[in-house]
Amino acid sequence: MPYVNIRVAGTLTREQKKQIAEELTDTLERIAKKPRSYTYISFDEIPDENWAVAGKLLDGEG
Repeated sequence: MPYVNIRVAGTLTREQKKQIAEELTDTLERIAKKPRSYTYISFDEIPDENWAVAGKLLDGEG
């Protein structure tokens, strides 16, 4: 059973999540031969103020 967890800074639209889920499910089915019905995908949307890169928060305020 594939489980894919996607963490992104900011938010995705419902349509973007739908497209990503469809494409990842298709890829796992085609390449790894995993059944669509057993593929689980979750999305974690993290506010920019909770992500930092190179010592700087992504919200641009520090």
